[in-house]
Order: sequence, then structure tokens, then C-alpha cells
Amino acid sequence: MTNKAMLFMVLPGTLWFLLFSYLPMFGTIIAFKEYRFSRDGFWASIVNSEWVGFQNFKFLFSTNDAYIITRNTVLYNFVFIILGLLFSVALAIVLSEIVNKRLAKVYQTGMFLPYFLSWVIVGYFAFSFLSMDKGMLNQILGWFGMEPVQWYSEAKYWPIFLTLISLWKSVGYNSVVYLAAIMGIDKSLYEAAMIDGANKWQQIKAITIPMLKPLMTILTLLAIGKIFYADFGLFYQVPRDSGTLYSVTNVIDTYVYRGLKTTGEIGMSTAAGLYQSVVGFILVLVSNYIVRKYDRDNALF
Repeated sequence: MTNKAMLFMVLPGTLWFLLFSYLPMFGTIIAFKEYRFSRDGFWASIVNSEWVGFQNFKFLFSTNDAYIITRNTVLYNFVFIILGLLFSVALAIVLSEIVNKRLAKVYQTGMFLPYFLSWVIVGYFAFSFLSMDKGMLNQILGWFGMEPVQWYSEAKYWPIFLTLISLWKSVGYNSVVYLAAIMGIDKSLYEAAMIDGANKWQQIKAITIPMLKPLMTILTLLAIGKIFYADFGLFYQVPRDSGTLYSVTNVIDTYVYRGLKTTGEIGMSTAAGLYQSVVGFILVLVSNYIVRKYDRDNALF
């Protein structure tokens, strides 16, 4: 076997996908059943549960909150994808232009660190800024003679807060991916551009961004596939599950979680997960088709 070494290298990843991505797909049958736990085990519970067809899916679409949670999930992710792409690429370009590489590594580490913080910790960080009594923002407002604001009761501010917090946590990590791609660009291209009299911005516009375009396209397509998934920690932990903020913080994931806590219906949560996966798959196919139509080389497949 000529490729034995290569096959052994991909074996761990293959096993991971089999155990955590493909085998669990058999569990989607729960979405079409009224799941009831049996003492005989998990699979026996699935087999013995009653078929209910699409009844579990009605939970998501038959309530007044269906439009709100779908709107919030899609719009937030759309903003996160666009702004995340712009800021990640811009940050990667800035880091690549820093002459002092040791200092660049310090900056890179500092911006990479928030990615490893749990949303529980980030939620407490946000609370230290937004607390009514001792929050830093209200203290700043007090210095200017302004009245304190009950941030956890004012829904109109939270789209901005959630967007900023999401970017702060994710941009540093995403920029590392683009920075690695920039480091792989042939330096002779920049040298030739300098000989032709191109300034730094012209080099970025004519060399760096076009060379990053395939990676930007692929990562964006993958992100579109998860546009119906919301980061549960961001929308649950950071707003501290405040009921007055549900109009702008309630997304599909948090809605299903609260419904699962209240009713204990596993079939309903499975139906929501299947709905998100199917819609995400369709969006990837459509987005990839559009990319292939205009730029075949940059398509995902």
C-alpha cells in the first residue's frame, strides 16, 4: 500500500467523524417520534416510542415566537459573518505588516486569548461593565452627569453589545487562519510590485486580498452552512437570561433549550436540530452554486 502513512495520518480524523458526526445521524429518527425513555436502553426507547410524523416540528412554527427566533438567528449570524470576515482579514493584514515579529506575536497572543474563555466568564466580564450599581459604563455616564441605565432591561442596546462581544471573542482566532495564508504568499510577488512602484496599499489590493480570496470564500461558505445555528453561550450567558431582552436575544437554540427545560420533550429539540441542519445544507449548496457560476476555481466543490 503506497499511501499507508497518509492513511494512518487521516485515521484519527476519520474515526472522529464516524463517532461524532455520522453515527449520531441515526438518532434523527427521534425528530419524528414522541420519545419516551425505556428501562431497556436508548435504542429500545427509540423503537418503542410512538411515531408522530411532523408534530415535533410544529413546536417551532406554531407559536408567536417562531418569526422572532428565526429572524434573530439569521440576522445576527449574517452580521457576524460579514463583520467577522472584514475584521479578521484586516487584522491579519495589519499583523503581517508589523516589522517587529516578537511584538507581533505578543499582539497575536493577546487577541487570540479571548477565544479560549468560556461564555460564562465572558458573561461576568460583560456584567462588570453593564451592572446597574457598579458597572463601568454607568460610572462613566455618572462622570458626565447622566443617569445610569438598566442595561439588562433595555433591549435596544443589545444587538450592538452582542455583536461587539462576538467580534471580540472570535476575530483574533479567525485572523490567525488568514495570517497563516498571508505568510504562505510568495514574497517575490511583493518584491516585483515594489519594483513596479506599488505602495503598500496597492500591494495589499493587488496581491494579498486576491491570494486570500479562495480561503475567504471557503470559510464564508462553511459559515453560511451554520447560519441557522446560534452560539448558545453568547445569547444565553451574556444577557443573563433576562426575559425583558428576549425580543433581541432569543434565538432558535435558546428557545429550544427553554422549551426542553419546561416540557422535557427530546423529540422537539431533535426536530429543531434536524431543521437547522437541513436548512444549513441547502444554504451551502445554493451559495456554492452561486460561487461556481461566477468563479469556478473558488467554489467549495
